[in-house]
Amino acid sequence: MSTCKITPETIRAMKGRERIASLTAYDYPTTKQLDAAGIPLLLVGDSLGMVVLGYENTTHVTMAEIEHHLRAVVRAKPQALIVADLPYQSYTTVEAAVTNAKKLMALGAEAVKAEGGLNILPQVKAILAAGIPFLGHLGMSPQNVVAEGGYHVKGKQETERESLLADARALADAGAFAIVLELVAKTVAGEITRAIKIPTIGIASGPDCDGEILVTTDLLGTSPNYIPKHVKKNWGMGEQIRQAALEWKTSLQR
Repeated sequence: MSTCKITPETIRAMKGRERIASLTAYDYPTTKQLDAAGIPLLLVGDSLGMVVLGYENTTHVTMAEIEHHLRAVVRAKPQALIVADLPYQSYTTVEAAVTNAKKLMALGAEAVKAEGGLNILPQVKAILAAGIPFLGHLGMSPQNVVAEGGYHVKGKQETERESLLADARALADAGAFAIVLELVAKTVAGEITRAIKIPTIGIASGPDCDGEILVTTDLLGTSPNYIPKHVKKNWGMGEQIRQAALEWKTSLQR
């Protein structure tokens, strides 16, 4: 990985050349460590609602909360590209999408991400027209988890496959620099990856994407409730934290 600052164009150019590793970042010290490991893309994701703030799902996360955690990540001054999520209901209109994307950029984000394809294409085009790099997100939409009744693999039905392909092409044509594919059927994720000229970054979408993104606390094993099945290995640091605290507590009794 280059020692130069990573940009959206850096990520775009990695397609077909280097697998893209991406992790979430919510605070200053973790950002410093992930950046030292050479992770090229760090996402201030609304997953923080579940793994940091204790919410049931991402729909409770506010702009103010994203802004708070974004500030901490930006203070680490990583070489990695900093992408910030537009949270639930922050981009329901074109005006809101641009206003909120500009807020995140003003705080130090270097790109924004939102969930959807053709259904939010006017917002995406307006964000890009404002000079703000855009990372797409297709497949399972965590912000719609309540409406959809849980987490489901997308693309199993032919209509879903066609819709995902149309969405991906629309985002790529609009100017997105990459697209996250979450819980997309493996064969469909591979088809999308081959069909578009920008990278796909998978999460539980099989091996054929151009890269992968994980929630960092899942990778470390510190997520408070469970570790998703697609995390092939976690480092069990939750147990290490508990053991360190227990040993320290015990040492006080001597």
